[in-house]
Amino acid sequence: MLPKGYVPLSLDLFADYDHYLRKSARITADVSFANLWGWAEHYGIGISFRRDLCWICQTKPELRIWGPVGDWEDARWEDEPELQGALSLVRVPGELKDILLARLGSRAVSEEDRDQWEYLYDREELALLPGAKFHKKKNHVNAFHKAYGEDYRMIGDERHPNVIEDILRLQEEWCQWKDCENSPSLRAENEAIFRVIGSMDKIPGLCGGALYVGGSIGAFSVGEKIGDMMIVHFEKARTELRGGYQAINHSFANHSAQGVRWLNREQDMGELGLRQAKETYHPAGFLKKFRLVIKA
Repeated sequence: MLPKGYVPLSLDLFADYDHYLRKSARITADVSFANLWGWAEHYGIGISFRRDLCWICQTKPELRIWGPVGDWEDARWEDEPELQGALSLVRVPGELKDILLARLGSRAVSEEDRDQWEYLYDREELALLPGAKFHKKKNHVNAFHKAYGEDYRMIGDERHPNVIEDILRLQEEWCQWKDCENSPSLRAENEAIFRVIGSMDKIPGLCGGALYVGGSIGAFSVGEKIGDMMIVHFEKARTELRGGYQAINHSFANHSAQGVRWLNREQDMGELGLRQAKETYHPAGFLKKFRLVIKA
């Protein structure tokens, strides 16, 4: 059950939510509308609009209050009901953490949440893969193109009207290979992918594309553009295609992500294999997040 004052996230709240999001000094992938919408059912997401802030909560598997979006500097924190008593805030960006520690003084204690740090990459680097540090990645990409060509089709290109349909079909097949039905996390991700891709015409900023091999889809990537950052929400490739993940990463950076400075490839959730894979692309930095414990 949502706390008093919160309403379930819905697509018709996009404009209202975006109004607050754009006022945030730092936007993380967590609080992008597409991310919230994709995982809204799984986490039981609710939002609450106030004067200067929009608060976010999840109710599954337990109630958690996220760092709010909005005008952090001018917010009247002393009037916020959430801060009147004891509270734990999660997914708090570093900039918001600093503001709250300054405003709340000894009432608040912060702790780094490394598992939630988001990986930022220079888009141009991932598009060009320059120098020795990207040598192995470039070899994988070149091997893929030599074996399969480079047939990248963008969502929304009138010449290729079936890209979304093909992406959803590949996702279904990928889930069968990975036995999603017996993995709660993969099953939840599958539902999020279908929710987001099924709403692409209703959420501004969503984009993506797919690599085709012999006329059939081999890999896809879906992201969300916010300012000078492209958040990469989902990326999948057929396991039998050598270099498939490196190739779709490269093609997305070159085509769908043109015009942004940063690629945000989200957090690793503490999964060692995922952390190692993200680090091999040499992040330019992190969007650091914290947990705040606030005393009454």
